[in-house]
Amino acid sequence: MGRTKTVLGEKVREALASVLPITAIVLALSFTLSPIPVDILLAFLSGAVLLIVGMGFFTLGAEAAMTPIGEQVGSRMAASRKLWVVVSVSFLIGVIVTISEPDLQVLAAQVPGIPNMALVGIVAVGVGAFLVVALLRILFQVPLQWLLIGSYTVVFLLAAFIPKDFLAIAFDAGGVTTGPMTVPFIMALGLGVSSIRSDESAAQDSFGLVALCSVGPVLAVLILALCYPASGTYTAAALPEAADSRALGQLFLHAFPEYAWEVLECLAPIAAFFAVFQVVSLRLKRKKVLKIVVGILYTYIGLAVFLTGVNVGFLPAGSYLGRQIAGLASFRWLLVPIGMLMGWFIVQAEPAVHVLNRQVEEITAGAIPGSAMSASLSIGVAVSIGFAMVRVLTGISIFWFLVPGYLAAVALSFTVPQMFTSIAFDSGGVASGPMTATFLLPFAQGACEALGGNVVTDAFGVVAMVAMTPLLTIQLLGLVYQWKLKRTEETAPVEEEEIIEL
Repeated sequence: MGRTKTVLGEKVREALASVLPITAIVLALSFTLSPIPVDILLAFLSGAVLLIVGMGFFTLGAEAAMTPIGEQVGSRMAASRKLWVVVSVSFLIGVIVTISEPDLQVLAAQVPGIPNMALVGIVAVGVGAFLVVALLRILFQVPLQWLLIGSYTVVFLLAAFIPKDFLAIAFDAGGVTTGPMTVPFIMALGLGVSSIRSDESAAQDSFGLVALCSVGPVLAVLILALCYPASGTYTAAALPEAADSRALGQLFLHAFPEYAWEVLECLAPIAAFFAVFQVVSLRLKRKKVLKIVVGILYTYIGLAVFLTGVNVGFLPAGSYLGRQIAGLASFRWLLVPIGMLMGWFIVQAEPAVHVLNRQVEEITAGAIPGSAMSASLSIGVAVSIGFAMVRVLTGISIFWFLVPGYLAAVALSFTVPQMFTSIAFDSGGVASGPMTATFLLPFAQGACEALGGNVVTDAFGVVAMVAMTPLLTIQLLGLVYQWKLKRTEETAPVEEEEIIEL
């Protein structure tokens, strides 16, 4: 118990360091450029506290439950040596985990013209299908870049035939499916499957699952768009109103049961799957099962608290700030630098980012430190939010950013070490998590509303932009790493010769 409290304290402190910068930015804006009503500001600050506590519990739970479940299921599934087992079980896992993803529920509720369950269902099928492809790639050692080239070629060809109003939403779907629930499970699954291989590149091949699982939803939603063209109008989130502190507390107390039930529905399929797999195949010891059950409980508490804080406090504040800044007639251009500043810091508040950074540092034995990953992700997200704000201001099509961005990312994949390509494409999906969907997207939507633009075509797409730019920054990090490695190899023989001469 004492160790659990210590670890939980560490996770909460990490969350505090992540959330504090964006909180400071919002406070600075509220006292200068964009005055915020007191009830909205207090709701935001209360949400920040819940965010920190929720992230602490979630990351602790992900380590104790989601990662071990994924690794155990992956290794046992691959050890069966039966292709039909790998295909059927991995497809089922992909569908279950995706339906459990809270971010997808948030996006589905905002998309006009498509029934929520139709969108969630087709996205889950897309993730399941591409998770099968990703795991088979590990087993048969297929180079990731060729699969990415083929997948994105099909995606962009199909995108040319769908209604313009649906384009940004389709690419956003690829980002929201790789959130706090999906990433720890899928990455651990990859580690479990790769563990049965004894070659040197096995651990490196465990990366890339998130990348391929991000393609499946985009392709699936593009196909769905041919049947359900986007229509209707976007409905903005209601701003919180609280006359006093009791009313403020009631806002969160009334919202908590809703999100607690939503998270329960999300986690129940995963818990049921683990229970069945434990009885049929795993048969883990009681102590290990109890640890996983406690981890699932921590995950449940963390996500429920996190979503309550984000949706009640962060989302309305983001939307209001966007409207206020866009309303500054002579200073609308400030949306770009302010958005970039927010993007730089807000990616650090994404729960799945910490999971990815830790696994990258472990797999690479410290060759890629977590600090370098964090800096690269922050640069990428800052640039992407800057471009997203340019789209809000000008109405330029998202195609002008996505096509050259993905072409450059694929071209870089042939020059950097394969491990960096896999990590880069994974990072794109991980960076576009719940903080992006519930703060940066509302910020863009609020600004677009104030400017009189089309929210569906101009504001949606923020998640897609955030998912794209880390592909470039992480691979550029790989180029720097490769250059340093070559330089070390070139200087080493010279130093040895000098020693011999002496």
